[in-house]
Amino acid sequence: MSKHIHVVGLDDAYLSELHSIHGAEEYEFHRLIPRSMIVSPPSYPMDKIMATARDELDTAPAVDAIIGHWDFPTTSILPILRIEYDLPTPTLESVLYCENKYWTRHAVREAAPESTPAFQHVDPFADDPWNSIELSLPFWLKPNVAFSSYLGFYIDSKEQFHEAIARTREGIGRFAEPFEYIMGCVENPRALPEVGSGGTCVAEAIISGELCTLEGYVQYGKSHVYGVLDSLRGPNQVSFISYQMPSRLPAEIQDRMIEIAGRVLSHIGLDNTPFNMEFFWNRRQDRVWLLEINPRISKSHCAIFRMTAGASHHEVAVDVAMGRQPDFPRRDGPYPMAAKFMPRTYQDATVTRVPTAGDIRALQKRYPELVVHVHVSEGMRLSELRDQDSYSFEIADLFLGGESKEELQDKFREIMKGLDFRFSEEVETNYR
Repeated sequence: MSKHIHVVGLDDAYLSELHSIHGAEEYEFHRLIPRSMIVSPPSYPMDKIMATARDELDTAPAVDAIIGHWDFPTTSILPILRIEYDLPTPTLESVLYCENKYWTRHAVREAAPESTPAFQHVDPFADDPWNSIELSLPFWLKPNVAFSSYLGFYIDSKEQFHEAIARTREGIGRFAEPFEYIMGCVENPRALPEVGSGGTCVAEAIISGELCTLEGYVQYGKSHVYGVLDSLRGPNQVSFISYQMPSRLPAEIQDRMIEIAGRVLSHIGLDNTPFNMEFFWNRRQDRVWLLEINPRISKSHCAIFRMTAGASHHEVAVDVAMGRQPDFPRRDGPYPMAAKFMPRTYQDATVTRVPTAGDIRALQKRYPELVVHVHVSEGMRLSELRDQDSYSFEIADLFLGGESKEELQDKFREIMKGLDFRFSEEVETNYR
């Protein structure tokens, strides 16, 4: 009998990744909630989203697992639905500690103070939020609930702060409103901090260094890390330009991060879920900083694991969701190294040409492992893209395998020439 796995916001690209996992022939994968409703819509109608999910699950032949690989609110609705179907799950409260950046800092300061920068709560709707600032310039200002650096601002002056507050007031409700809905589902609100709603912000001292991500899972109270990837930033030192595995960080630094991760996850009570955690290592200071916690696999790493380990780490998500011990990774992939590249522009413009299906097929004949996701269309303004950071526009994703970082970089530049994106005006990019 097939096991029925329900995947929130599933599309064809990630269905293909799911079919790479061990035992995929024994599973039947179902699309749960249309992607357009749950992934980067203009707004999140939570009543409709939850009603849609329940209707689809109630009429399904069986519900053996419910998983997701998208950011909030997907990560928060999973515990709600799993509890209703008596499936293994983290508590909603522990997930919300990860979703809310201020609450994350609060928890990490208690569990790993040596890895926590100075931070404070900021109410963007106060009469004059600047009067509450205790941090020294420069610092980061971020909404408590958002992803992909949405409305995240580097603040170097009082004037920049006021500009950021104005933009934050306009856009923060997009995630604050669904977060308040989710808060209405919490069984034990006293387990969460009283300060730091979804409609407020966190200000954080600047941390820097070499950035990496731990991919792992927590099961029966024990955390496991199965991969460490480097996250590389572009010329503005803000926007990500690639994720690469394996990490080049020293083994002892990776071990230190893994120990801190276990301490923090135990403290917030996160259990029975995949996770990924981002850390900085400041080499000069030999200081490890924890940046954020995500209670899910990273969709950005699926093809990377498939190319190096032989299967997407969806395998971990499925196993944990079904209460089974994962056996991952197995190092069965064809490449010793793989990467996701994020070609970006740093100015707005109109897109005048995107690659055709023929362009992509021609490149895949030369680079068989190549996966391309194009995010723009001909005639659109780059500023129409949703969920971008405040300083650049991500026009596509490319996944590649290779023998070395240098080979991957060479492939990336050659492929971008072949894809031949064009714009109405000259723009600075990270691939020319």
